[in-house]
Amino acid sequence: MSITAALNSARSSLMASGIQSATISRNIAGASAPGYSRKLTMLDNFPDAGVYVAAIQRAASSGLYSNVLTATSSSAKQSVIYDGLQKIAVATVDDPELEQSPTAQLNKLKQALQQYANSTDNATLAQAAVTSAKDMVTALNQATKTVQSVREGADADMATSVATINQLLTQFETVNTAIVKGTITGDDVTDYLDQRDSIVATLSQEVGVTMSLRPNGDAALYTDSGVVLFDKTARAVSFAPTNAYTAGTTGNAVFIDGVPVTGANSVMPLKSGRLAGLAQLRDQDTVTYQSQLDEIARGLIDAFKEVDQSASALPDVPGLFTYPGAPAMPASATISVGLAGTIAVAASVDPAAGGNPNLLRDGAISGSAAYNYNTTGNAGFSTRLHQLIDNMNAPQPFDVTAQGKPSGSVIEFASSSASWIESHRKAADDNVKYQNTLLDRSTAALSNVAGVNMDDEMSLMLQVERTYSASSKIISTVDEMLQSLLAAVGN
Repeated sequence: MSITAALNSARSSLMASGIQSATISRNIAGASAPGYSRKLTMLDNFPDAGVYVAAIQRAASSGLYSNVLTATSSSAKQSVIYDGLQKIAVATVDDPELEQSPTAQLNKLKQALQQYANSTDNATLAQAAVTSAKDMVTALNQATKTVQSVREGADADMATSVATINQLLTQFETVNTAIVKGTITGDDVTDYLDQRDSIVATLSQEVGVTMSLRPNGDAALYTDSGVVLFDKTARAVSFAPTNAYTAGTTGNAVFIDGVPVTGANSVMPLKSGRLAGLAQLRDQDTVTYQSQLDEIARGLIDAFKEVDQSASALPDVPGLFTYPGAPAMPASATISVGLAGTIAVAASVDPAAGGNPNLLRDGAISGSAAYNYNTTGNAGFSTRLHQLIDNMNAPQPFDVTAQGKPSGSVIEFASSSASWIESHRKAADDNVKYQNTLLDRSTAALSNVAGVNMDDEMSLMLQVERTYSASSKIISTVDEMLQSLLAAVGN
């Protein structure tokens, strides 16, 4: 090797070592930064010219990164479902001490009726039975308010999620453009790639997303159902929130580039992400539980209905429990939407409204003498009260779409409703734990590949220092040789 070639080789080695050293320092500085991936210097060499840094690349794994995105989206969906069901369950089921659940209130009402039936001339027990009925009504009314409050909160959170998605897509477009331009001009775009991955990771919390890489570092984004989120430009995500919810309210759909991705009319519904969980909570889980509450209310009205005691063949009418549709009876085994929120105790039997609680014993709560069971006015009459107790225990059909017990007593249906929400809450909780475990493992695996290991960086730094020292030694040796040569020529 000529002296010139040796000098050029040493010089290029020094330059490469300088870039390597700077990259290592960069890795050490970014080791604790969220989303930072280790940077690697790719070396190459020219014949007779030495080594040089051909490129700076990231340590990355597209497969592991995709697993992290999937686990993040699934975990986010299950978390919001669990949180919503937890709020409902705490308010309507998890009250062993207060006993405010529909099942507990039904049993308390049954007990109050039994006590009244044992002493039908006791005014205090009559009032206690009516009070228990009012507590039953209050439990259903409050449960309905809780369910609709959760739906309203989910709708508001959907609006927040949509705003976040649009903001992240705007950020993605800016960074993606910088990556494409930098790749074309040969600039180091690894920091931009880290930023883009971080944006997509944050986006995956809101919506299930996949990223497709293209030439020149370009990328496109799709939902987990295949709807385009970004392709050259960010697609608009729109949603019109609903400020107030009742049992009959249907929430608006979320649209991505004009395509509905939530709601009954969605042709490409979202599968995961916080937005998908909120939509399921608002449009499915809470609606099903509300239907169960409505069926409990309908079952109560049916169990306490009054039947014509004359020969007039008059239709059955609501008795102790009534609703705005009285005197007509709610259709059998058919959900009356919102009934649990409007059911009430008949004013004619409520002492607080000037009513007579003894009508519970005698009948004719509806006001018509045709429905009077105690025609002799006997204060010891208990037949009607025992009939009501039997009606609470008697099987009746329930709407199968409510997903409770399709046939059984109103108490059994209420128990099946409590079991339903408990099982769904537990399933959501189990899914959250599983997805979080999967996310932790996927994140750890990705970190092992793309993260910065301080021991590795320090070891590499020592190697670079030795390379730098060797290159410096070559230059020093060449310098001594040149000085000796010049001295010999001068003499």
